[in-house]
Amino acid sequence: MADTTAPDPRDAHPGTEAQQPDDLAPPGLTGEMSTEPDHGEESYVGHDRLTGRKALITGGDSGIGRAVAIAFAREGADVAISYLPEEEEDAKVTASWVEKAGRRAVLLPGDIRDEAFCTRLVQDAVSGLGGLDLLVNNAAYQMAQPGGLEDITTEQLDRVFRTNLYAMFWITKAALEHLGEGSTIVNTSSVQAFQPSPPLLDYATTKAGILNFTKGLAQSLAERGIRVNAVCPGPVWTPLIPATMPGEKVDEFGGDTPLGRAGQPAEMAPAYVYLASPDSSYVTGDRILATGGKIV
Repeated sequence: MADTTAPDPRDAHPGTEAQQPDDLAPPGLTGEMSTEPDHGEESYVGHDRLTGRKALITGGDSGIGRAVAIAFAREGADVAISYLPEEEEDAKVTASWVEKAGRRAVLLPGDIRDEAFCTRLVQDAVSGLGGLDLLVNNAAYQMAQPGGLEDITTEQLDRVFRTNLYAMFWITKAALEHLGEGSTIVNTSSVQAFQPSPPLLDYATTKAGILNFTKGLAQSLAERGIRVNAVCPGPVWTPLIPATMPGEKVDEFGGDTPLGRAGQPAEMAPAYVYLASPDSSYVTGDRILATGGKIV
């Protein structure tokens, strides 16, 4: 008889005990992490929930974006991946997993802080995929400042807001020309939208904005048959963490959750699949929280 016992969620995935390199440059590369995240490479099993769909995923080179790309591909979707040029190495790895699933991968390097690139990004995704019906606004930037507001420079504020908020507006606006009935948009918000950490004040502000953007856009697009939802992850182990947080915070990252650990990108991907698929046909303007038990 097969063992059907579910794993203990406290140790279902590897932890982040190993100290990461102090010189990991933001937003960071997966291969430079001494403890690499689990993106579902060996575990995610698809069930044809996105067969024939065409998805654009921003920040799809690593972390949650890579996990979503792998899951979407194994569910039957072709995937276009938006990423910074310096993350080419990670993007090629993600593309290889998409192709191993028998789906098309389109690599689209560039900086989404530029409005012209965002418009071109959507056009190139449509051209490369032959259409577009799934959009995942996932790319984000953060830089922890222990001193809080007084240590957040205008330069950092501009980078965070342009990456996390402006680009989402620009890309979504450009995508609407191509999205039709049955299309879905999934945005990545965060537990920070509900429980803002002072060292991440600028980042937390954008994540709250993403949630309101999701709710408002869902109302305006419902009459067009387009659904809009968000996923709000808690602490998740990605290259952005060791690249943007003090070493002592990296060591204890996720330890304050009831489950006592950080989440893995592979644990986030099923939420995106659900919101992108017809399984969630009566869900719009809503959010799924995956926070390790943090109450918000």
